[in-house]
Amino acid sequence: MCRNILIIFLFILFQNNFADDLTIKSLRVYSNNYEASFPLINKSDPSKQFITIEFDVQCNYAPNLNIVFKFCDKDWKPYENIFLANLGFNTEYNIWLDKLPLRVVDARYHYKGTFPNKNVTFPFSGKWKFFIVDSHNPEKIFYVGKFFVVESEVDMKSTIIKTRMESEIPELAALGRTITLKASFKLPDTLFISNLMMIEIIENKKISYPIRIEKEKPTEKNYYVWNGKNEFSFIAKDLKPGNEYRQTDLRDTNRFNQKNVNAQFDGIDVSNFFKKRGEDLNGGSILVNYKNIYAEYLNVTFRMRKPENITSAVFLVGDFTNWEVLPEYEMLNDNGLLNLTVELKRGIYDYQYVTASNNNNEISNIDWYILEGNFWETNNDYHIFLYYKTPEKGGYDKIIGYKKINSGAL
Repeated sequence: MCRNILIIFLFILFQNNFADDLTIKSLRVYSNNYEASFPLINKSDPSKQFITIEFDVQCNYAPNLNIVFKFCDKDWKPYENIFLANLGFNTEYNIWLDKLPLRVVDARYHYKGTFPNKNVTFPFSGKWKFFIVDSHNPEKIFYVGKFFVVESEVDMKSTIIKTRMESEIPELAALGRTITLKASFKLPDTLFISNLMMIEIIENKKISYPIRIEKEKPTEKNYYVWNGKNEFSFIAKDLKPGNEYRQTDLRDTNRFNQKNVNAQFDGIDVSNFFKKRGEDLNGGSILVNYKNIYAEYLNVTFRMRKPENITSAVFLVGDFTNWEVLPEYEMLNDNGLLNLTVELKRGIYDYQYVTASNNNNEISNIDWYILEGNFWETNNDYHIFLYYKTPEKGGYDKIIGYKKINSGAL
């Protein structure tokens, strides 16, 4: 009896040590099989019927992990309503991990899975989160990811036109280049106008920085037009198109043949304010296949010399930050040369530099354009979501319409 208790105690101790030791790396969630795509399931589009979740794991021992899926409101808060919990079909248990090649020393295991499947379903149209957790201790969360599930009940039409900033005269003329985005639709008779909530616009993969046009809170820039019956047009003005993203391509093992490398092999980044860049991945990344012996991690140093008139702090953002401006990605100043070293797996990444204020790790006054430029010719994807407060299952924020429009036609 004592021996069995000792074995159980050692097993629990081992599991706790493992949990403290585990790190999730290079996690991406994308539509179907295209790595750089937006994380979306569109039940009305045969080419976007599932999402793929893929990541590496650094851990001394093979871990036991679950992936738990939760339905969320428009602000990404998971519902506590049991009718929305999708019990019995909300967890992928004890996920299968492949071992990485021996040459890869900064991670040991790899996971790749597609959803929905026989264990997991997504019955509700809206925002979803997934939680990678310890299977023995579900309260131990290693990573939280986001994606959208849409089932369109409303057919939306959208347009983009070139405009000039109306609300103010910018100090630099290039910052006055804007676009106006318009989304129009007819609400079906089966839906109630009073339950119509808002339209949300996401540029490329900036999920954390949406543009919202709320029905109950229109503004001078973001408002809607109603014909008094069931036809609506939601309009967003003064949207800056920005520039194409910068890229670092670490796939060449001849050029990047050491552990410590520079993001730009042959130079230092400077301001792109007056330089139109070439085509990018619209915020995505494409990594070396995990089975490749060179699917390794590098310490990548980003170097940037900013103009003397820019006094704000500069931050590095990209697919590796989920396009969030984070305090830990603030560039360090070394006698006028800004630099930051980031661990990245071999691949190609979109990234850019933004200025912002950092007060006790609170980020504010974000400027996406002063270092990168602002051009009408920039090719962006705009994802447009229409939200409706449905009374189903006790009530939830439902996406009843979705449209993607690309600004490349401009």
